[in-house]
Amino acid sequence: MRAIGIVLAGGNSNRMRELSNKRAIAAMPVAGSYRGIDFAISNMSNSHIQKVAVLTQYNARSLNEHLSSSKWWDFGRKQGGLYIFNPTITSDNGFWYRGTADAIYQNLTYLRNSHEPYVVIASGDGIYKLDFNKVLEYHIDKKADITVVMKQLEGEEANRFGVLKVDGDNRIIDFEEKPIVASTSLVSTGIYVIRRRLLIELLEQSQQEERYDFVKDILIRNKNIRKIYGYTMDGYWSNIATVESYFKTNMDFLNKDVRDYFFRDGSIYSKVDDLPPAKHNPGSTVKNSLVASGCILNGYVENSIIFKKVYIGNNCTIKNSIILNDVHIGDNTYIENCIVESRDTIRANTCYVGENDKIKVVVEKNERYVL
Repeated sequence: MRAIGIVLAGGNSNRMRELSNKRAIAAMPVAGSYRGIDFAISNMSNSHIQKVAVLTQYNARSLNEHLSSSKWWDFGRKQGGLYIFNPTITSDNGFWYRGTADAIYQNLTYLRNSHEPYVVIASGDGIYKLDFNKVLEYHIDKKADITVVMKQLEGEEANRFGVLKVDGDNRIIDFEEKPIVASTSLVSTGIYVIRRRLLIELLEQSQQEERYDFVKDILIRNKNIRKIYGYTMDGYWSNIATVESYFKTNMDFLNKDVRDYFFRDGSIYSKVDDLPPAKHNPGSTVKNSLVASGCILNGYVENSIIFKKVYIGNNCTIKNSIILNDVHIGDNTYIENCIVESRDTIRANTCYVGENDKIKVVVEKNERYVL
């Protein structure tokens, strides 16, 4: 493909509450065995983009560990590959990334040293499947300066995103970032296609004016000057930047149609752990749930996502909940409408119950081996 990739994965969101205290949003576990960033990188790999940079910043350790080997996404190659760029102190710059545009600008060498004429920019917290070749073909056909991938939302708050208005030719005529009240439900997915030389030019101009946000200071400021078009995405798309959307996205994977859409053709890749299959001991019951490898189950699990290396004790009941990696749940515990943080130890005879419209985040750091 005649494009290089950039994945923006350095952001933080207070709306993730305790879940973002120790990891970037792009590193959030999804669907039992994946991370949020796996979807963006897999889409680029499947689109034959051979050179991808991931820009990380906030709580990047977990994300960097996950991306430590590029072979899982088929980027272990002599030419191109997967690059991880953290903020770097230099003689010319002493800042962390001050925004999405500044993050790309601080790695401008990556753009200048590339030969491909186009750049695909994607967010690391989107869950979707997309052939970037089709977006690039659309971009070239429209003779666009910038193409924004957009999605028509159904039953979701559009004011969390950039809200778009387009004319009959899908040219963007208005772009409002996270409005208080959204006038339409057509939103930006945070995926863009742009010519590499134009991107360098816009970034240098933005930096001279001390403007650091890609959406506000490049897209919105240029909407009446540059030809910016929207490409409509079909199929599933979700953003996991809030506790509610993260919970709903994981629960969507309990739907067979959603699982088949993402995983039937094996096109979503992730780092693989060498773990044994899940063990269902006598007396355990599992209904409509995903259980990852390395788990040991003794209790009752219903409508839940159980991530890797989880132990569920005797007489436990887990309903409508997400149990993240390496959690130990003691006997006689009841958990419903909750997200249990990874590496938690839940003492025996404990009860945690959230509400359908307000999911409870459980963080317990009891000593596991002195129970």
